[in-house]
Amino acid sequence: MSASVQSFSRARTDGEDRVIEVEGELAALNEACGGGVGKTLAIPELLALVTKSREYGLRLARQFRAVAGDDRITAWAEIAPIKGESEGADISISSWKVEDAPVQSEEDVHQRRAEIDRHLAECSAHLDPQQRVLSIETDAEDLTDLSDAVRADIGKPWTDFVDLPGNAHEQPMHWRLLDGAECTIAGSRRRWTAHLEPLGKPEPGSAGFVLYLSAAQPLAAIENAGGGRTPSLGRELTPVLRQPINRIIANAETIRTKLAGPLADEYADYAGDIASAGQHLLALIDDLSDLEVVEAEDFTTAPDRIDLADVARRACGILGVRATEKQIKLEPPVDGESQPATAEFRRVLQVLLNLIGNAIRYSPEESRVWVRLDRIGSRALVTVADQGHGLDDEQQKKVFEKFERLGKHGDGGSGLGLYISRRIARAMGGDLTVESAPGQGARFTLSVPVDENGGTEER
Repeated sequence: MSASVQSFSRARTDGEDRVIEVEGELAALNEACGGGVGKTLAIPELLALVTKSREYGLRLARQFRAVAGDDRITAWAEIAPIKGESEGADISISSWKVEDAPVQSEEDVHQRRAEIDRHLAECSAHLDPQQRVLSIETDAEDLTDLSDAVRADIGKPWTDFVDLPGNAHEQPMHWRLLDGAECTIAGSRRRWTAHLEPLGKPEPGSAGFVLYLSAAQPLAAIENAGGGRTPSLGRELTPVLRQPINRIIANAETIRTKLAGPLADEYADYAGDIASAGQHLLALIDDLSDLEVVEAEDFTTAPDRIDLADVARRACGILGVRATEKQIKLEPPVDGESQPATAEFRRVLQVLLNLIGNAIRYSPEESRVWVRLDRIGSRALVTVADQGHGLDDEQQKKVFEKFERLGKHGDGGSGLGLYISRRIARAMGGDLTVESAPGQGARFTLSVPVDENGGTEER
């Protein structure tokens, strides 16, 4: 619903863009934005025009936008600089139009809240449609007991590993009743909140869930640090750095997506820049942490019977929204296709997320990224192919080197992802290779040992 107002509003500012006089709808809007007579003009886009007019001595006529409460306002401004002692500006406003702020769909709100939950979480787990745990990931020191218990008993409902106070119902309950539930966890003195992100369509949860656990309070300090010893980034500093950065990202996303209320578009854009910078910093910290782990002399993986097709479909599901935002068609292995293998589920997922994420990042819009399976002798293969610019022979020799980004200095990457992925692949008894040519895209292939028994355990 929108309405147009034909009346005119006028205002005058001084040489420091403070409002000297103001009338009509413009006065009400300025007050709604936190301004008033004697204060700096509080309408951001209009203030930018007034400053430009005053500083350059130009008469300007422009449309500007503003947000007041639940209303989105556009109007036409004519601004004339004042010559002489005051050196301010005369402002005339016309063609005032008021529209309701766009209503976000329930799905959009859910996706944005899920993104915020993801950044606040100190623990995440993949669940099957019956809410049984498939894998768990956490860096929180006080969740070590939880992580060990889950990995020792994969396949049990996640509610078996936490305490839901005051809840005597048979577990697990319907996921909607558990989303947002508070719980306590053995080994941790903090209170936790569980958030469930359903996967699959048209029935939410038909493809499982992602469980996020976030704490009300951060850990006060690193246990076991001190004694004059330099802290280890991977084992000690990473959890402490990750927590405040995640909260910065979550708060910036709340502002950017306007979940806390209407906001002028330019401020939403600023918040988006903050969130993006935080995500780049977090990715760098994660890469440096992984680098320390994979370069350790005692680094090993935990072989298990897995299905490469299932892991690939999960990776594509996680990155599906990112691909859609770039208008890239992401093609996972078809339902029913299977490739049994022997490798660590969590590490294979990590490698595929890196490969698919890179393919999406470096592919042009409206292109395709596809994931295909194969087997050669005792090797099970999964290939991620794209329609990007491709790599020449010299670039293919360097692409797996540490800190190598092949000249891509503006993408926020660390140049460690492929180096770490290859080390993981080789630790699992496999390898990571690339085939490419300029203008013909790239095809990265992860190979791991085949499961000779021809099947996988139920995860």
